Amino acid sequence: MTKLFQIIKKKAKRNHLVLLRKLKFVSPETYVHYLYSYYTGKKLDLVNPKEFNEKIQWYKVHFHPKILNQLVDKYAVRAYVKDKIGAQYLNDIYGVYKKPEEVPFNELPKQYVIKATNTSGYNLIVTDKENLDKKKTRKLLKKWLSKTQYYLRSREWAYKDVEPRLVVEKFLKEEGKSSLVDYKFYCFDGVAKFVDVHIDRDKEHKQGCFDLDFNLLPFGKSINYKSISSGLAKPTNFDEMAELSQTLAANLPFVRVDFYSVNGNSIFGEMTFYPSGGRKDFFPDKYNKIIGDYFKLPKLKKGQKIITEID
Repeated sequence: MTKLFQIIKKKAKRNHLVLLRKLKFVSPETYVHYLYSYYTGKKLDLVNPKEFNEKIQWYKVHFHPKILNQLVDKYAVRAYVKDKIGAQYLNDIYGVYKKPEEVPFNELPKQYVIKATNTSGYNLIVTDKENLDKKKTRKLLKKWLSKTQYYLRSREWAYKDVEPRLVVEKFLKEEGKSSLVDYKFYCFDGVAKFVDVHIDRDKEHKQGCFDLDFNLLPFGKSINYKSISSGLAKPTNFDEMAELSQTLAANLPFVRVDFYSVNGNSIFGEMTFYPSGGRKDFFPDKYNKIIGDYFKLPKLKKGQKIITEID
C-alpha cells in the first residue's frame, strides 16, 4: 500500500507540474520552486541560493540580458562565434529555413543534421537521406517550429524570444568513432573550471567530468548516466577548445560552452545557460554546493528584479 501511495503521490506531483507549465500567468518564481523540488527533492532558496542548480533557477528568473537570446539561438550564435574566435570554428551549414516545406531534401548531401534554432535538444541526424521519410520528417519539423513557447517548459528565459527556424548543418564524423565526443566546458566568469565529457551516445552513453589537465574528477553530471571510468585519451586540441570556450564565455557569470573535436579540429557546438534545465544534480551530492560556489551571481540592486545588462 505504501509503494502504491508513493506512485500516486509522484504522479499527482507530475500532473501538477505539467499543469503549471501550461499556465502562462504563473510567475517564473513560482514555477521554478515546483520544478526544482520535483526533480531534486530539495527546497529551493531563491533569496540565498547555494547549490549549482539553485543558482540556475535564479539565473532563469533574474538574469535577462538580451544577448542571451542570440547565444542560445542555433543560427544567430554563429555571428557571435565568428566575431569572438573566427568562422573557422563553425560547422558548415547548407541553409536556414522558416518552414519545413522550404528544406530542399533532394538537393542535400547523403548525410546532414537538422536543428531547431528555438529549442534545446531538437536535432535530427540523417545518416542516409535515401532512407528518410520526407512526409514524416516535415511533420516532425513543423512540430518543432510550433514550440514558440519552449521556454515555458522550465522557464529558460533565454529561449523566450528566439525566432523558430531550421538550420541544416554538415554531418560531422570523427575517424575511428561511431559518434562524436561532446566536450562541455563549464565556464564561470569566463574561466573554465571543468569539462563534462559524453561518449558513445549512439550505443552505451557514458559521461565523466575532467579537470583542465584532463584528469578524471570524482563527480558526475547525473546518477542516471553510466560513468567514464578510464581509458579516454586527451584530444590533441583539448587546450585549444578550453581556451576558445573561455573567450566565448568572457563577461558571463556562467555559461556552458560545447565543442567537438573532429580529427584534431575544434568545432563549436552550442552555448547554454541552463544545463538540463537545472533539473539534474551532480553526484555525490556534496559537489552541488562545491560547484555552486564557482557560480558568483550578479547582485540585484535595491528594488531591481531583472538584470538586463552585463557589467
